[in-house]
Amino acid sequence: MPSTHTTTAIDADDLRKRYGSEVALDGVSLSISTGTVYGFLGPNGAGKTTTMRLLTGLARPSSGTVRVCGVDVSDRRALAPHVGYLPETPPLYEEFSAREQLEYVADLRDLPADVAEARIERYLTEFELGEDADKRIEAYSKGMKQKTAFVQSVIHDPDVLFLDEPTSGLDPRAARRIRESILAFADSGTTVFLSTHILPVVEAVADEVGVLYEGRLVAEGAPEAVTSRAETGESGSLEDAFLAVTSGESEVAGAGETGGGSEGV
Repeated sequence: MPSTHTTTAIDADDLRKRYGSEVALDGVSLSISTGTVYGFLGPNGAGKTTTMRLLTGLARPSSGTVRVCGVDVSDRRALAPHVGYLPETPPLYEEFSAREQLEYVADLRDLPADVAEARIERYLTEFELGEDADKRIEAYSKGMKQKTAFVQSVIHDPDVLFLDEPTSGLDPRAARRIRESILAFADSGTTVFLSTHILPVVEAVADEVGVLYEGRLVAEGAPEAVTSRAETGESGSLEDAFLAVTSGESEVAGAGETGGGSEGV
């Protein structure tokens, strides 16, 4: 894994989002370097999904700015080539086969036919989908659907990859394949923004961790630094640190400004 980075892939400044009187995000700022795997943690309702929608340009902030690869995310056309996004519920056409789904997405991404074909065949093999590539997705297992969705999010070789619970519900073999892919993409210079509840996944792949609680970034840093900055000064697991900073039992150095709110979607 790269240890130093000289460019910024994700730059968010004082992001705030309201839904009527509901505060979903309360002054979140992020600066994430190229090639970093950033583990984004928080309990249900913390604002993680809202944050990812703002970072990918799928929603507009009430205030604040976001640039990804130097592009203002409000310019969706300019942003699209740089970004891959795997939402928690992937958009798959279940009447398609995996091959048809990937061909469709490659066409939407304007990939040249020869490039698309080569990448599709490579990924079908890498993710052990080749034997079932021409079967309808509706017959796929959860793991097969998730792997298909992961491939469609990276088929255009994005600079920044946003993943929302990519290993949720997967068997150990499929989950390991996703983890290995995250590390491989980061090693090649792709920035990965990973939102998950599965802390061992974050411990296995993340260079940096951010913990969101009630719409605020309450802890940020290398996983081992976040783990060791509990109020007692004792070093424990990332799970211990997560539980501490999201229960008001500990203050972690590098935390964001205080505020209030909960996720609105």
